[in-house]
Amino acid sequence: MSTRTPRTRTRRVAPLALAAIAGLTGALLAGCAPGAAAPQTAAATDVSTELTSDPVQLTIADETGFPVTDKLTEEFTKQHPNVTFNITRDTFQNLTANAPKLLASDTPPDLIRLPTLGDTVKDGLVANLDPYFDAYGWDAWPASQLAPLRMSEDGIRGSGSLYQLGLGYSITGIYMNDTLASQLGITAPPQTLAELEADMAKAKAAGILPIMAGDKDGVVNFVVQAAMNQYVDKDQFLSWMFNEPGARYDEPGNVQGAELVRKWADAGYFPSDINAIDYFTFTSRFSAGEGLFTFNGNWEAANYQKALGDNVSFFLVPPAEEGAGHVAMGAANSFSVAAKSKHLNEIVYFLNWVHTDPAARQIIVDVTGASPGGDPSLELPTVQAGSLIENALEMSAQIGAENGQVDFMANTTAGIYAGSIIPESQLLVTSQITGQEFVDRVQKFYESEVG
Repeated sequence: MSTRTPRTRTRRVAPLALAAIAGLTGALLAGCAPGAAAPQTAAATDVSTELTSDPVQLTIADETGFPVTDKLTEEFTKQHPNVTFNITRDTFQNLTANAPKLLASDTPPDLIRLPTLGDTVKDGLVANLDPYFDAYGWDAWPASQLAPLRMSEDGIRGSGSLYQLGLGYSITGIYMNDTLASQLGITAPPQTLAELEADMAKAKAAGILPIMAGDKDGVVNFVVQAAMNQYVDKDQFLSWMFNEPGARYDEPGNVQGAELVRKWADAGYFPSDINAIDYFTFTSRFSAGEGLFTFNGNWEAANYQKALGDNVSFFLVPPAEEGAGHVAMGAANSFSVAAKSKHLNEIVYFLNWVHTDPAARQIIVDVTGASPGGDPSLELPTVQAGSLIENALEMSAQIGAENGQVDFMANTTAGIYAGSIIPESQLLVTSQITGQEFVDRVQKFYESEVG
């Protein structure tokens, strides 16, 4: 396997570009008071692609339950013994809520899992990676891979300077229990939403749960957005997720998708205790054989294969119309570098290494099932023929070829997931509100955040 040799350059980092984001950020960014002066950023740094030989300890703040950073840092230290790591972990919600305070502290983590940039760019809390983009030659990476990790001076995601990179790049789809499918006479993945619904109806009639899902922590939105993706204009949806002025969530396609989910709820296709089921529980129950289908990402491919062996398959969510292109949620497992990091060159060297080193790329695939990203000319990691991970990599390639990837709507603003999407989806999947009401309520919350 070959790796791209970085172009070694030394230059000064320009002062961080501060983006102006309209409106307030909501509860999840409490601690960055509206109108407060931006924190002092780190002094200009000499950008170098050479790794220091001095002893360095790098700190990473990551989510609980995601071991990929452990494996990557172990391998990096094995290759570069002078660099060690200290990894701290917290829940997704706590980490998101506390990120501004952590980044603004006198001892910020060098690297932090940050699903939503929010006001961190405007407040000068995260490092602008543009100088490293030039120095390492990241222009060879797919632009679409990096677009959601950019933010403009107007606070619009999708363009502007680069403020994040991924430790793996995900794609979502549907897992099918092939043993249950065989019992129902289902011999192949459905090719349209109508065929998917017909398979669900067969399962329900036979006393088999059609969809294993949970919504205690909002993850039924893998289902909700998957349905919306098949009806709404993709670019229109992305405009809303990237906070473009005038973009709206209450578009007819989104309403149609939400109404479909309400229809599935009315038909009893979800677990009766769905709002008591968290992510760990719903993945465990599907792994134990409960449910014909489950909507999830490629990061669970290895776990599902370990649990179900050859009796599970993975496929893209089928389109509403036969022969239409596929649309799937996908995103980077996004991390940002603290603007106040005292080890900017070292932590960015690590990020580049994750994308280019063969061992690191193999770890991304083996541990997460996600695509390693980076230069598409690099050789793909080795995977077992016919495995779910192989399927997932093929699905990523197919979505890329069809230009069908969209971001997760939970990443739209800092507060929208906990403040609106979770509580409203809990009502939707228990038939307490209509699809129209769901979309209207999320749009109203969105407006309270972005203005």
